[in-house]
Amino acid sequence: MGIFFSQSAAASDTIEKSGDALVVLIPAIAYGTTFYLDDDEGRTQFYKSFFTNLAVTQGLKSTIKKERPDGSDKSSFPSGHTSIAFQGATFLYKRYGFKYGIPAYIGAAFVGYSRVQADKHYIEDVLAGAAIGTISSLYFTEPYKGVTVTPTANNGYYGITVSKNW
Repeated sequence: MGIFFSQSAAASDTIEKSGDALVVLIPAIAYGTTFYLDDDEGRTQFYKSFFTNLAVTQGLKSTIKKERPDGSDKSSFPSGHTSIAFQGATFLYKRYGFKYGIPAYIGAAFVGYSRVQADKHYIEDVLAGAAIGTISSLYFTEPYKGVTVTPTANNGYYGITVSKNW
């Protein structure tokens, strides 16, 4: 029985550490992509959404002061990890399309899951963080003036739309 609990604790620790890694990796990839594509306009949009997200999230944390499920402090609402991950994922999706955005959203959802699993947040903290991060990037980010590929489905028709902004 002791082995079971050790493995369970180890798995939980791995989930938490993986979420901690993704919360850095997702916005780093979003920011790095602006350099890779020589996208100065996108970089400015990233800055605006990233710092707005941080200001709103930290402002709410310091105002609301909700205790964490594990009792460690009073900064549970909203989840900063989740807001940062969803800000990066939404930036990638809105700026560069689903090819970049979908994997980032999967990672961001895992970050939220890891925070609840680690007993650092309640589900509503994670949902609020996801909403704040998403809204900050939706507000400040415009599609890249490159080629965008979007899946389409309409009246039994399925396909992709390829478009380029001029």
